[in-house]
Amino acid sequence: MASNKVSGESSKKTFLMELRQRIVRISISVIVIISICMTMSITTFDFGDYNMLILYPDTLHNISSQIVSFMKDTLLPKNVSLIQISPGQAFSAQIYVAIVTGVIIALPIVFAEVFAFISPALKQHEKKVIKSILLPSIFLFFAGCFFSYYVVIPYTIEFLYNYGESMTVVSFFDVSLFISFVMQMLMVFGFSYRLPLVMWGLTKTNLVKPKFWKKNFRYVIIILVIIGAIITPDGSGVSMWFVTGPLVFLYAIGLLLIELRFSKRG
Repeated sequence: MASNKVSGESSKKTFLMELRQRIVRISISVIVIISICMTMSITTFDFGDYNMLILYPDTLHNISSQIVSFMKDTLLPKNVSLIQISPGQAFSAQIYVAIVTGVIIALPIVFAEVFAFISPALKQHEKKVIKSILLPSIFLFFAGCFFSYYVVIPYTIEFLYNYGESMTVVSFFDVSLFISFVMQMLMVFGFSYRLPLVMWGLTKTNLVKPKFWKKNFRYVIIILVIIGAIITPDGSGVSMWFVTGPLVFLYAIGLLLIELRFSKRG
């Protein structure tokens, strides 16, 4: 009895130590990327017939600042300017960009550490399924970010801006709200693009029955609408549907794939 108790405590200690080590590794990777974004700058250097990207220290014109400037130049209508209405707002926006950038770039490390941590508890076929979707899920994440940045976000901003123009209202965007809106949309679409793959993986590993997705479709729609309402910062309800619509479409794609692949299983 005592030996079982000692063995249980030893297993628990080992579990917590491994968990702590993996969290530390993930945290260090994210912190390093955040530090680079806040202290380094990127520029091009002409080297003969080639253009090289070089990294050099510059806290004022750092990578986060360059990302914010790029967003401003590529997403905002020409007559719209970014403003800060309180001291330090622009700095806070840069920190926010650095954090999100750190999380996005460190995603492969995060996925690898999470998989390594849970793999001892998985069956062999479950490990194969997860390994088979790891790389595609990363690719789909960045595809979702790309689609969001170049299609959804510009169209949403232009759509809402035109309503202000129709009333001859001068438009100024709060830098914090603008950055948070863009980064939230990027993260939402990045993760949502993985939804069909996650649905397929859960069904393939028998964690969820194929009929589950179709049976609960109406409830999923309600949940996706709530998510869209929560993550969009404006109260117009318009941008909410720009988020919810693609989420529903992606769920439908996942449902169709499961119906075609697992329809005989039930």
